[in-house]
Amino acid sequence: MVEKLEGNLDTEAPVAAPSLEDEIAEYLRHHPDFLVRHPEILEAMEVPGRWGDDGVVDMQQFMLQRLRAEINDLRNSTLEVIETSRSNMSSQTRAHASILAILAAGDFEQMVRVVTYEMPLLLDVDVVTIGFEPAVPPMPDLASAEINEFPRGAIDEWLGDGKNVALVRDLSDDGTIFGSGAGLVRSAALARIQPGRITPTGMLALGSRGNAFHPGQGTELIRFLARMLERCVHRWQEPAA
Repeated sequence: MVEKLEGNLDTEAPVAAPSLEDEIAEYLRHHPDFLVRHPEILEAMEVPGRWGDDGVVDMQQFMLQRLRAEINDLRNSTLEVIETSRSNMSSQTRAHASILAILAAGDFEQMVRVVTYEMPLLLDVDVVTIGFEPAVPPMPDLASAEINEFPRGAIDEWLGDGKNVALVRDLSDDGTIFGSGAGLVRSAALARIQPGRITPTGMLALGSRGNAFHPGQGTELIRFLARMLERCVHRWQEPAA
């Protein structure tokens, strides 16, 4: 019996299970491209600046830093694209709401009220005005207090001869464009309203106390908004003969 027990004591001890670190190391040895396929993991890793004390620069450290910088640039670019897309969608929705409000106006006077009172809220700007250069012969409907009368040739001066839209970052207005709201406006979008058979050249002006408008922005929505307003002005001022 003693001999049997002694024999049992001589059996080999069980092999310890590998640690988690050992398993990770083993996996990485068999999958050397793992960090290439998952570069985001490098963001949370710490790597030594040098592999030894011989003063040799570690090129792997340089490559990792460059890769991290590229990842950050890509992330920032992606966020910028997302934010721009959201902003564009919001602007498009606001422009469409303004156009629907203009089309729903029952007459010319109501349409002007929509432009001056409702569109600032719909477009999230501070001031919206509409004005025309003098008509020959004069048109009574354009003499409303809610419609600006611009000096002849002023619209070409503000927009540029032959241009239909101008975006101004720092506007200096003496009240000719935005009336009593001139002191409030810092940036503006100015869009030409083309003349009709009897309707003179006009202009739609959007003003903001902030930096809502600046050169380099897209002008497609502003152009479209001005064209729709232009059609409505002609419809009310130039009924079919």
